[in-house]
Amino acid sequence: MKTLTWYFDFISPYAYLQSTRLPEFAAHARLECRPVLFAGLLKHFGHKGPAEIEPKRVWTFEHVAWLAHRHGIALAMPPMHPFNPLPLLRLSSVLGSGVDVVQRLFRFVWVEGGLPTDAARWTALLAELGTDPAAIEASAARDAVRANTDAAIAAGIFGVPTSIVDGQRIWGFESTDMVMARLADDPFFDGGAIRAARALPQGVARKT
Repeated sequence: MKTLTWYFDFISPYAYLQSTRLPEFAAHARLECRPVLFAGLLKHFGHKGPAEIEPKRVWTFEHVAWLAHRHGIALAMPPMHPFNPLPLLRLSSVLGSGVDVVQRLFRFVWVEGGLPTDAARWTALLAELGTDPAAIEASAARDAVRANTDAAIAAGIFGVPTSIVDGQRIWGFESTDMVMARLADDPFFDGGAIRAARALPQGVARKT
């Protein structure tokens, strides 16, 4: 059975959408979920996040609403965006980032509209999951997220969600079918079209 490493951040609505497909991934691969700090990836690669470009921010949430509608996925926007996802990432690490945990934390944000800054709801979530708040602030939780983010950067992960299967990066919710095809050993991945795509030379560079 193949291994699928899934990199995600709870700040990403696209990662939430793909999180609903994790059981399908797990049925075809050994699934390893890795919480990473998306802002760390942006900083490393010198990118701006979608929420940092106002027209793109508006489009992103229009698009996410459409995709949720199109795929029949429950969605409720959090009270603000962007937000600090670190408590959620650390909580996921503390709890082992299994599918059930990851899906529960995504639902907290993107279905229930909860954030760690809502003290009452956050406290209730920690109680539900049987987690001591001190564990989230412990160095082990902080180091785990930092190590995952560093490993993601080293693997060339530039955005979330990203799946790695057989050494190949597959980014984005809209690429979910591509992930499933890679798991099924679709011959496309050994064919000329993808080899040509990978070999395309860089052309004119934008001045900086």
